[in-house]
Amino acid sequence: MDKAVNQGLDERLFNYIVNANQAAPYYQMLGIKTRVLSPGYAELVVWADTRHTNPVGRVHGGLVASLADAAMTNAVRSLGYKCVTVEYSVSLMAAPTLDQELVGQGRVVKSGRNLFFVESLVLSADKPVAQAKGVFFNTGLVDI
Repeated sequence: MDKAVNQGLDERLFNYIVNANQAAPYYQMLGIKTRVLSPGYAELVVWADTRHTNPVGRVHGGLVASLADAAMTNAVRSLGYKCVTVEYSVSLMAAPTLDQELVGQGRVVKSGRNLFFVESLVLSADKPVAQAKGVFFNTGLVDI
């Protein structure tokens, strides 16, 4: 994946999100990149390699949880809002494949005045490895 794909966002908002994600130290450390943005939807990816393994050599669940959270947060930001995570839960369904791309797909299910309800699916080798749901608090409009 070389370049993020804009599927219907205002170009300024799209560029703001992509650039903010590229500059985010945590995303840089993990290797998370933006793949697709559309209103209420975000797809982010990370290549799971040996940097991301736990002591038994498997992809660490924290990487999966971080990708799910990032996908959900960016789904909210794709609507033009800043937010913080209030709570989220992740169900780990299978171990991700090492040396494989993980894809996090976040989707806003319901948006209210102050809260967003969001879900995420994380795939490895096109198979679901985790699902998440979260609640996010609206902290205002994105400054573009």
